[in-house]
Amino acid sequence: MEFLASKGNYIRYFKRPLLLFLICLIVLVCTDQDYYSLLGVSKEASSREIRQAFKKLALKLHPDKNQNDPNAHENFLKINRAYEVLKDEDLRKKYDKYGEKGLEDQQQGGRYESWHFYRYDFGIYDDDPEIITLDRGEFDAAVNSGELWFVNFYSPRCSHCHDLAPTWREFAKEMDGVIRIGAVNCGDNRMLCRIKGINSYPSLYVFKTGMQPVKYYGDRSKESLKNFAMQYVTSTVTELWAGNFVNAIETSFASGVGWLITFCAEPFLHLKLKNTFLWICFVFTTAYFPPGATINNKEKGGVLFLNSLDAREIYQEVMKHLPDFEIISAASLEDRLAHHRWLLFFQFGEGDKSNVQEFKKLKFLLKDEHIQVGKFDCLSSPTVCNKLYVYQPCLAVFKGKGTGDYEIHHGKKILYDIVAFAKESVNSHVITLGPQNFPDKDKEPWLVDFFAPWCPPCRALLPELRKASKHLYGQLKFGTLDCTVHEGLCNMHNIRAYPTTVVFNQSDVHEYEGHHSAEQILEFIEDLRNPSVVSLTPETFAELVQRRKREEIWMVDFYAPWCGPCQALMPEWKKMARMLNGLISVGSVDCQKYYSFCHQESVRGYPEIRLFPQKSNTAHQYYSYNGWHRDAYSLRGWGLGYLPQVSVDLTPQSFTEKVLNGKDHWVIDFYAPWCGPCQNFAPEFEMLARAVKGKVKAGKVDCQAYGHTCQTADIRAYPTVKFYPYQGTKKSVLGEYIDSRDAKGIADLLNEKLEAMESKGKRKKSRNKDEL
Repeated sequence: MEFLASKGNYIRYFKRPLLLFLICLIVLVCTDQDYYSLLGVSKEASSREIRQAFKKLALKLHPDKNQNDPNAHENFLKINRAYEVLKDEDLRKKYDKYGEKGLEDQQQGGRYESWHFYRYDFGIYDDDPEIITLDRGEFDAAVNSGELWFVNFYSPRCSHCHDLAPTWREFAKEMDGVIRIGAVNCGDNRMLCRIKGINSYPSLYVFKTGMQPVKYYGDRSKESLKNFAMQYVTSTVTELWAGNFVNAIETSFASGVGWLITFCAEPFLHLKLKNTFLWICFVFTTAYFPPGATINNKEKGGVLFLNSLDAREIYQEVMKHLPDFEIISAASLEDRLAHHRWLLFFQFGEGDKSNVQEFKKLKFLLKDEHIQVGKFDCLSSPTVCNKLYVYQPCLAVFKGKGTGDYEIHHGKKILYDIVAFAKESVNSHVITLGPQNFPDKDKEPWLVDFFAPWCPPCRALLPELRKASKHLYGQLKFGTLDCTVHEGLCNMHNIRAYPTTVVFNQSDVHEYEGHHSAEQILEFIEDLRNPSVVSLTPETFAELVQRRKREEIWMVDFYAPWCGPCQALMPEWKKMARMLNGLISVGSVDCQKYYSFCHQESVRGYPEIRLFPQKSNTAHQYYSYNGWHRDAYSLRGWGLGYLPQVSVDLTPQSFTEKVLNGKDHWVIDFYAPWCGPCQNFAPEFEMLARAVKGKVKAGKVDCQAYGHTCQTADIRAYPTVKFYPYQGTKKSVLGEYIDSRDAKGIADLLNEKLEAMESKGKRKKSRNKDEL
């Protein structure tokens, strides 16, 4: 498939990553100590580990505790800066890729809190293993995993949150294994809390797949929290008695389903099971009957008697005795994977402890997705695992198409993360790549993500790739390549930073530079199909921009690839260019590649956005964008302001003569100069005027200057859009109200109305002929 446009030759593509690598190397050499070393953590450290490491150092190095050290302030600023960068997913990715050079536009770390804050308020649940601190990137995966979650949204500065903390810890310990207990620090995750509607702290919510979140309003005692949470725990308790007890147990033997039974009987009551007597010698006794349990001659056999009535103890004991996953043999592997979806745990020998008891829930949690769960021992068939690039204990999803269509899990080995991965993976089209299936000479276009499993931004990108792959199925293939396993292949493609996402389209290679979200990846692919921005060189800038035609307008973005705001602008810039298609030409200049040229053009900072208008007296005349917002709509509005006006400014007289008494169709924007929404709508109306030119005339009425005209037209708010169609007679001053502020939407509506009027006219003319 050859739908992607070429954007440069292959050799040029390889030079750029090499140049970036040299820049990163220089930055690292010139830095006294990198951020990971400052905090004493590895590059694969989790957010929780980074917080814990920083807190430990903060308590030790804080200036409040080192008042006699003249360097205490500077020393603390260094670790504070390191923490501010590494805790943020986007900043951490930039730092990993470009070093401090990529953070020049970010100046966090200049301010810090008192020692008391770090001691008592900072990371208050980081040392509690039963409480899972959820960040923005993992929240949705957790609460949609199928498990029941009770989440505490808190702020470290909230006194009520600190009052609740001891109770929340005790509650979490007691409920461990029954429900998931989570915590979200809204100080670090403001956007997540805002999206979830959190406006007070602490806010406690129960989350369960298939139901709306439920807020807790009760008192903050442990018993009240427990009673509230337990009402959402699904109960499947069946009452048994002597008459149906035997049948129930025998059915479980055949079906592979176990029973957990609590006997509430009088002392020494006995029940007969297959001519064998089972003696119940306690008033309350709990027994676990695993699938296939047997009882022979008054012996317990496979039945497990539990000497506890504590729910948590019973849960833990039963989990130990639940049956393990099915072991798949090498001989049957290909056939099993070709006909069913599987989540497979790859282990190396029977002594491999990679599976934990809690994972036994996976068979139930993945039942609705028709995913079977099993194990494969790589020591029994190393050839199979080598072919799948499995060299250490891991798990992978096979999508029902054999061993060729699978994806290895690189996230956390936590139940909710595995469930989210399995559900996403079987419904997406991302596969694991290696030397055998790497798309070097593939005729179809591929998006390949070069990554390292230890890299947090890499792991955060993987779910977004799965989302994007579903939208582009049949148009673009998706694959991931682990550079820690396939180092030679990554070196061959000059991969020097992770993640690096590249689109291969036969001989054309395009590196993705935007933010790692599914939406922006889709924008990137759409722009490759239909390029909206011209990549300018000094030569083409002179030819296309400086020597442009008199009626032509150009908007140009001068940028540097390592610049954070430039990366944020890029997808918006491309989106804006598509919206301005045919009205304004849009280009970009890479100032890292053409540094001398940008310096010559007096570009002093990035991004520098310039507009080169029509009919300039000199080729170098331009306007710089100084607006606060750099989204596609704001930039488009700014650019449209330099286009010649297509709409007509109307006075009371011209409104009456041309609109009400004229023989043209009109669409009118009633506005007030002081009205903010009117100013925002003005460029949209100009887009509408161009879209319907030749069919409908567009006019504007200033309601501040001509209040009587607007009052007569029953204008009660600004802006108001009305349609005045000509149908053979004088038009009503009230017109037809249009409830939209989108140029395309209004244009489509007007075209529908015009078509309906035309059809009506044809039918009327046809009837008149018949009557004659």
